[in-house]
Amino acid sequence: MIAVTRTNLLRLLSNPNSFLCNTNAYFSPSLHFFSTRWSKTLIPDPQIYDVLVQKHCFSPELATLAASRLPKFRCPQNADSILSFLKENAFTTAQIEQIVSYNPRILGFTTEGLRLKFKLFRDLGFSPEEVAKLMTSNKAILHSSMENKIIPSLTLLKSLFGSNQDVVRLVRKSPWYVSADLEKNLMPNVEILKSCDIPMERILHLLHFRPRCLLMRPDVMKKSIDKAMGFGVSRSSLAFIDAVNVFAHTSEGIMELNRKVLLDLGFSSDDMMKFLKQTPLLFSSSMEKTKQVVELLLATGKYSIANIVSNPTALMCSIEKRLVPRLQILELLESRNLIEKWPGLSRVSAFTDDKFIDTFVRPYYDEIAEEYIIKNFFNGKKELKL
Repeated sequence: MIAVTRTNLLRLLSNPNSFLCNTNAYFSPSLHFFSTRWSKTLIPDPQIYDVLVQKHCFSPELATLAASRLPKFRCPQNADSILSFLKENAFTTAQIEQIVSYNPRILGFTTEGLRLKFKLFRDLGFSPEEVAKLMTSNKAILHSSMENKIIPSLTLLKSLFGSNQDVVRLVRKSPWYVSADLEKNLMPNVEILKSCDIPMERILHLLHFRPRCLLMRPDVMKKSIDKAMGFGVSRSSLAFIDAVNVFAHTSEGIMELNRKVLLDLGFSSDDMMKFLKQTPLLFSSSMEKTKQVVELLLATGKYSIANIVSNPTALMCSIEKRLVPRLQILELLESRNLIEKWPGLSRVSAFTDDKFIDTFVRPYYDEIAEEYIIKNFFNGKKELKL
């Protein structure tokens, strides 16, 4: 496990290849996370209220809220400078209102403290607009200490990935990683997975595609791994972590309810064991949607329960965006005698749009180009050229 100590931080800060190369960022005063427990009586400071409404176009309601939550910072000039600073750094009006609504006491912060924090993310590779989006989507970043939270989190992620680019990629998608307690959850879970012979390459893949899974409590991770192994899910399969995730976040009651729905749809207990081993996320999906997919496929008269069991990923496909348009095209082709036999379910569900078009549209385009179904299928797919 990686220890993020003062010595480690100073070493990283002195590394010219590190995004933490600005020593001023380390020694900057940390921002205090102010309590959001407000007093019941709203008595807005009139000067701050005027700044918010007249200069920064806040609504009277939000200005009243903000101007009454600054008992220690009744300084209109400070509030003005913070709001002006946010605007100068690509924050939109809507984003500023979200931030102030979340915690009006940001108006008591110093621009210098925010400037150092913004610079850290800019040096990491974020654009001004991305920094604004990042801090709006995870407002805790604005209130987190640079020294005690943000720098250690980014340092730890850099040590795992080895590159700033991969850290940026993760944080863009999962901004909560910046303010989460990674030493408490992430690193123990990484060690648990490594002890199960999960290669580090796959663990890093999980960080990008199942990020919340690695932030569960380590004791929950261990119990979920035991359950997955108990049901015979292979640790070497790509579905193993999905099974762990399902067991961690789906109660036994919901699992049993989902099992009954699948039984009512015509699947056997053996079929469900296969689903669990190949497509475990099915058990955390909406059973109403699963029911609709099964009914849709069976209604074609081309696919059976056995076909679905052999291709369980079809149950995870979007009905509106994937299955319905493709089934309509196949019906059209059959009605024009352009195909003698429908393709297997795996081709219908798993093909990319490009592959589906190359196989089932392009060869017959002259005969079906004017059909509404085809035009509708291409709506929103302008980049797909015929």
